[in-house]
Amino acid sequence: MRSVRALGAALANHAPDCATSRAFVAPAACSVPRRAWLARAAATFVLASLAPYAHALTGTTASPDPDALSPQQSAAFRAWFVRIVDQQMRRGPTPRWTQRDCAGLVRFAVGETLKSHDTRWLRANGMTSLADTGSMPPELQLSASQRTLANRWTQLDGSTGAYASAIALIQRNSRFVSKDVNQALPGDLLFFDQGDDQHLMIWLDRYIAYHTGTVTPTDPGLRAVAVSDLMQWKDSRWQPLDGNPNFVGVFRLDFLTP
Repeated sequence: MRSVRALGAALANHAPDCATSRAFVAPAACSVPRRAWLARAAATFVLASLAPYAHALTGTTASPDPDALSPQQSAAFRAWFVRIVDQQMRRGPTPRWTQRDCAGLVRFAVGETLKSHDTRWLRANGMTSLADTGSMPPELQLSASQRTLANRWTQLDGSTGAYASAIALIQRNSRFVSKDVNQALPGDLLFFDQGDDQHLMIWLDRYIAYHTGTVTPTDPGLRAVAVSDLMQWKDSRWQPLDGNPNFVGVFRLDFLTP
C-alpha cells in the first residue's frame, strides 16, 4: 500500500472527484436542496463574519446540543480523528470501512473516534505495535449518549441516522468557520461545490486527506496532499482560496467546542 508521500505524489495525475455518495443518495438529494442552499450562501457568509458560531449555511443558530463535547473532549477527539484518518492513508483502508467516498471517510473516522479504544479496538485497527501504543492520544472520556453521536447525523429532511451525504454533513451537521484555511483546526472539513457535485477534504494540519470516491483493485481512492500544493493546483476549482467560488470554506463539526 502506498505511503502518504507516495499518495501525495500520485495527486499529480488525479483531480479530486468525489461527489456526494452515488451509492446511497438519489440525485435529487443534491439538486433540490442545493437551490435553496446556494441562495442563502452569500448572506450566510456575511452573517458568519459577525457570528462565528452560526449554523452552517443557514441564517439561524442551532440550539445547543446537550451532547456537545467540552473543549477538553474536543481536543482528544481531534487527536484520535486525525490519527484514524492518518492510519487509513498510511496503511490502506481497513475492511471495516465499507462506504468509501469522501463523506464516508468522515463518517467512519468519527464513528471510530467515538468508540472506546481498548485492546480489542487497537488490535482490530492494527495499532498494537510499540510505535503505535507509545504515541496514542489521551482516551476520550464520553457519556453513553455522546458515543452515539455518529449514529445521529441530521439528514437534509431533518431526520437522523447513521448516514449523511457530503452536503448533509456540511449543511446540517457542521458550522462555517472561514474561507481562510489558516483558521482550520485538525479534523475540520474543506467543502467544495462543483455544481452538481460536492466534495469534502479533511484538514489534518500536516496535510489534507480525502477520498476520490472511486476504488479499483490497484487504487484505494485515498489521496494526501500538502496544503501548499493544493493552493497551486493546476485545476483552480480545487484551490482552497477565498477567491475561488467553488471553495465554499472551512467547516467544523457541530458537536466540537470550539
